[in-house]
Amino acid sequence: MSSSGVQLRIKHHYVVMDNGIVQVTLSKPEGNVTGIKFNGIHNLLEFRNEEFDRGYWDLVWSQTGSTGTTGIDQRIVGTKFKVIVQNEEQVEISFTINWNTSQEGKLAPLNIDKRFIMLRDSPGLYSYAIYEHKMEWPAFNLPQTRIVFKLRKDKFRYMAVGDKRQRCMPLPDDRRPPRGQELAFPEAVLLVDPVEPEFKGEVDDKYEYSCENKDLKVHGWICTNPAIGFWQITPSNEFRSGGLIKQNLTSHVGPTNLAMFLSAHYAGEDMVLKFQENEAWKKVFGPVFFYLNSLPPYGDDPLIHLWEDAKNQMMVEVQSWPYNFVASEDFPSSDQRGSLCGRLLVQDWCISSNNIPGCGAYVGLAPPGEVGSWQTESKGYQFWTIADESGYFSINDVRSGDYNLYAWVPGFIGDYKYNDAINMTAGGDIDVGDIIYEPPRDGATLWEIGIPDRTAGEFYVPDPNPIYVNKLYLDQDRFRQYGLWERYAELYPDADLVYTVGTSDYSNDWFFAQVTRKNDDGTYQGTTWQINFYLEEVSATGTYKLRIALATANVAVLEVRVNDSEADPLFSSGEIGHDNAIARHGIHGLYRLYDVDIDCSLLVEGDNTIFLTQSMCDNALQGLMYDYIRLECPPTYD
Repeated sequence: MSSSGVQLRIKHHYVVMDNGIVQVTLSKPEGNVTGIKFNGIHNLLEFRNEEFDRGYWDLVWSQTGSTGTTGIDQRIVGTKFKVIVQNEEQVEISFTINWNTSQEGKLAPLNIDKRFIMLRDSPGLYSYAIYEHKMEWPAFNLPQTRIVFKLRKDKFRYMAVGDKRQRCMPLPDDRRPPRGQELAFPEAVLLVDPVEPEFKGEVDDKYEYSCENKDLKVHGWICTNPAIGFWQITPSNEFRSGGLIKQNLTSHVGPTNLAMFLSAHYAGEDMVLKFQENEAWKKVFGPVFFYLNSLPPYGDDPLIHLWEDAKNQMMVEVQSWPYNFVASEDFPSSDQRGSLCGRLLVQDWCISSNNIPGCGAYVGLAPPGEVGSWQTESKGYQFWTIADESGYFSINDVRSGDYNLYAWVPGFIGDYKYNDAINMTAGGDIDVGDIIYEPPRDGATLWEIGIPDRTAGEFYVPDPNPIYVNKLYLDQDRFRQYGLWERYAELYPDADLVYTVGTSDYSNDWFFAQVTRKNDDGTYQGTTWQINFYLEEVSATGTYKLRIALATANVAVLEVRVNDSEADPLFSSGEIGHDNAIARHGIHGLYRLYDVDIDCSLLVEGDNTIFLTQSMCDNALQGLMYDYIRLECPPTYD
């Protein structure tokens, strides 16, 4: 370790932060990272790129009233540089951009303060930013913001996203024609003539490496000569949107490393942050830590050691949250935050006459809203935890403010919301005691398909087409393979899926996604799945209840019919979803739960059929994934 402390050298057009371990150069006043010197390598970043295209913050914005998740790409380029802290223990510097009315229509109406921190004896760099929209400024949309680092392609060839999700990666050159062939969308490329033959015939797509927030704490790249790792560590999810199972991008071919703070991926326009007129807002994104590690020559296997060391450092960062060295008053320290605890119990009389511990429940504080609104809330902070096997939970280091307490429990449908608002104060310690979740239930279960866990992971995922393979996913996460939507028509060439309760096995007989079918003339048609079931008797009065939980939907319409495929739909969802999880190799997106009333007169003693039609059919990527389906008999009253 260095003992010289942190040095800051300020030049006319750039500044250098140096603690004797790592040296970081940033453009001034723009605040782009142009160079990172570490372990004898003069620059870990891709020096062939322009200086503004190596390490930077950016965002996507659009005018109010715009639809969709795209917009104007904007690099966050500072116009003013300031030293916030400078001593031997720490340097914190600021690059700000202040909006004014002369920039209307040209830049997002935001004040942004980008910060970078270097600590003594710390092999890396922290970064965070403070975004502010003033009340008098124009309304607009903010679909995305992130940090991007582009590393040297001649050095960093091995990428790691998880213990089992790591591999050598192709070169960016392999994605460009004629070496690469674009598939159904630009992100997916078939490698037809890569520089290194081992990648020939594989598909590369950055969405194949997406990750849920709860698991997205460390990811990055390894250089083997010399042995160096470049890692992005996210110590907290408080500034991310969408809860613990919201999916975000990680690293991908470039070699590129991303820190995603806000995105509409796997959620669609519902997740886009939309500001109205006369709406003031401020939020701190980060800090996140860019960690560098190394091994001496002829040391341990770098692919194992550097990854394990990065995970260990991630745990150090998580345990250090909230950081005590951040200088901004907009980032509260631990003693300025509060905590909340309690126990969640589930009351479902059909399963047990006693309350059931909410084992593994996802419990969180998020801005006030309707039941389940946390899924698409993107303006505030969220604080989540997972309950223990007895249902006990504790949420620590919560920012002061007003929240609702939300939860959902694997194994049960629906969402929980605590009746009372939660006002968190500095130093506050709230114990809500035992809280009871009563999941939707009218009558006893007649039959069910799937597992209520908000994913389609338990259903049948086919082998990929051999010409569209990513070797990493041959034995794990098979849903991440490209082109699986095309396999449905191959497996069901003449007729759609038929599932027979009591005979069929959903792990083999229920395709993971209800997608469209391509016709010979290149058009598409909707699909209708059948659930066949036998009833020994039918109630003479009352209403049966069909519960349909969806794991995702993309420009889809779900229609339900009972015992007559030509009848008017008993239920129609209307057009739902822009999650795009089918195209982006996800197994879930936004959760949706529908309750369908079936009058007893529509059912018969003996054989019955429920028809599930997905009727939207403009392209191959429309459809939906089911999480869980259940038919309940009419309620009985004692």
